[in-house]
Amino acid sequence: MKSDVYTLKRNFEDFRAVPEEAERVARYAGLDGKKTLRLRLLAEELVTMLPQLLEIGEGEFWIEENHDGVFSLHLKIVPVDILDVDEDRVFSVSTTGRNAAAVGIINKICIAVQFMINSQARAAREMPYDFYEMGMNPEYSQYSMWSLMSYRDYVENAKEEKDLAEEWDELEKSIIANLADDVSVGMINDVIEITVKKKF
Repeated sequence: MKSDVYTLKRNFEDFRAVPEEAERVARYAGLDGKKTLRLRLLAEELVTMLPQLLEIGEGEFWIEENHDGVFSLHLKIVPVDILDVDEDRVFSVSTTGRNAAAVGIINKICIAVQFMINSQARAAREMPYDFYEMGMNPEYSQYSMWSLMSYRDYVENAKEEKDLAEEWDELEKSIIANLADDVSVGMINDVIEITVKKKF
């Protein structure tokens, strides 16, 4: 089942449709009150990203449910202009994370989006022609996917060795990191899609 698709611009009034649609989908799927609340909370976490992400371009939101009880909340962003992201700020996400701009899981997701857009644009400009002739898919690059699950695993495995206690603390306190099974950020044809998955 796929929900209605909502077009999102920089109108804060439109943002209310996101958690309301999550509730509607949950009721239609027969979820109980606790599960409905969790789905709504995940949608509200996406809403907190919208002011930053819609600076990049326009967005679309929808929810899909498969037969295994997995609900996927989708947020697609079509960039208008390529942003000039400070790479020192971006790289701080994967090292110390102490830069104020990169504090919190939500900000890390938004920075992953911005970094992906810039990296894809730069890769397209610098890509040698024979890359296409070798059968590789030019729509993807090494920066075309980011996953909260992979980030969580990395922090958990390296938190003592690399002093990632602050990152682990962020994960433990984050609503989206605790409620979602995974959050992925992918990019193809210059379109970003954030997918939040939760199985009930």
